[in-house]
Amino acid sequence: MREARILLGYHAEIAPEAIGIGLQAMVSVRLARHSRALVDGFHRHLLGLPEVLACYHVAGADDFLAHVGVRDSEHLRQFTLTAFTEREEVAHIETRLIFEFQRNVDLPALPPATG
Repeated sequence: MREARILLGYHAEIAPEAIGIGLQAMVSVRLARHSRALVDGFHRHLLGLPEVLACYHVAGADDFLAHVGVRDSEHLRQFTLTAFTEREEVAHIETRLIFEFQRNVDLPALPPATG
């Protein structure tokens, strides 16, 4: 299944508080410009931040959603200032606190598209 790229990897689900994460948030990021170099560079930037648990490059008003895990609200404040607002390519951010997060481990088995 790995060779067929059906099974992409393995992971362990770790209790966030066990590793010092007391607060999670979803940060929406809108870029000022959209050249491939800027988009790819910002994507690499997100993936290099230890606080970023997951990142999504999305369509719509925003360009990226970053699921972040931090110690507390002050850590979130400092992190967003440094990781997002100090970067030239970022035009706008919006932060939403996550009260609860649960992964759905049951993926839908959709039939192949016909066309």
